[in-house]
Amino acid sequence: METNNHYFYVLECADGSYYAGYTNDLQKRLEAHNAGKGAKYTRAKGPVEMIHHESFETKSAAMKAEYAFKQLSKPQKIHYIAEGKEDGK
Repeated sequence: METNNHYFYVLECADGSYYAGYTNDLQKRLEAHNAGKGAKYTRAKGPVEMIHHESFETKSAAMKAEYAFKQLSKPQKIHYIAEGKEDGK
């Protein structure tokens, strides 16, 4: 039985801002953002680059991680992403 992957991801926009979201297909979602068909926030701030993602077994867990990330300050978000990259995420 194949498991569904649920992802929390972070994009860096062309203006240096971050966008956090949820998807079950990272590549398709990144392409949608860069085609102007993603979130309203990223339409005017493209192109975007995926700088972080985490995989979860459930949609709920991925969305909780997204929510927690959105509550962080910009310096905390930078640290969080740096820590994730050190862990190979």
